Amino acid sequence: MSAPTVRRRQLGRTLRAMREGLGLTQEEVTERSSGTINGAKLSRIETARTAATAADIEGILDLYGVEDDKLRAGVLKLTREGGRRGWWQSYRNVLSPAYEDLISLEAEAASVRTWQIGVIPGLLQSPEYAREIITSTAMSAAAEERVDALVQVRLARQSVLSREQPLDLWAIIGEGALRTRAGEGVMHDQLGRLLSLSRRPTITVQVLPSSAAPHVGQMGSYSILGFDEHADLDVVHVESLTSALYVEDRESVGLYRDAFERLRAAALPVEESMALIAQIRDQK
Repeated sequence: MSAPTVRRRQLGRTLRAMREGLGLTQEEVTERSSGTINGAKLSRIETARTAATAADIEGILDLYGVEDDKLRAGVLKLTREGGRRGWWQSYRNVLSPAYEDLISLEAEAASVRTWQIGVIPGLLQSPEYAREIITSTAMSAAAEERVDALVQVRLARQSVLSREQPLDLWAIIGEGALRTRAGEGVMHDQLGRLLSLSRRPTITVQVLPSSAAPHVGQMGSYSILGFDEHADLDVVHVESLTSALYVEDRESVGLYRDAFERLRAAALPVEESMALIAQIRDQK
């Protein structure tokens, strides 16, 4: 399932809460509007699967009897922001819809908690390492032709780490990812980049050693994107070779949070992690 932008998700939940507060079903909204508000479209807006226009929202707010000017203005602001263009849209010819969604979520997230069992997280990758990973996972000639553009996108995503309010990133990386054999000097530089970035106050890196006991992370890599005051919008991103899954159910997201806490406890403390990364780098 593809995950829409944060603003659209906020808008959808707000409208659904309004409708349910009035005790109306989506079909009843259609009937009361004499068909001008289509129930199927309302469903797509509430689930954030489609962007809404200002006219759509004005009509819905009128039907719901919303007269509070401040509330109306806030809902319409969410509508406008939900349809705004991001830098990544200029790469639409090379990005899958799921990847666009990930980038849009990262752009608005306050925090990312990521566990990566076999690869350095994309937000921490060096250009050369990113190229090797993207090239090695390209499974078609068409994908191979997009490598240059995809490297540009991956590096552009990292701007969230240096924006005015930097993303708070906590990365736990499996030791095996640090020992990957890559082109000459690639891993040495990549591990040096990890050490350098980890000095930033908003970036924390831990290593989960290969000698660790069996742990929940062996079930696969994932990332939790957090939105602070809108914690109910937190989403888990689980990526596979050909697709991505977005987990939005609050109970399920909570399970992934609990799993991340277990991984933090199983991983080496930060200082020991840095020492191991430096040791491995010096062997490259």
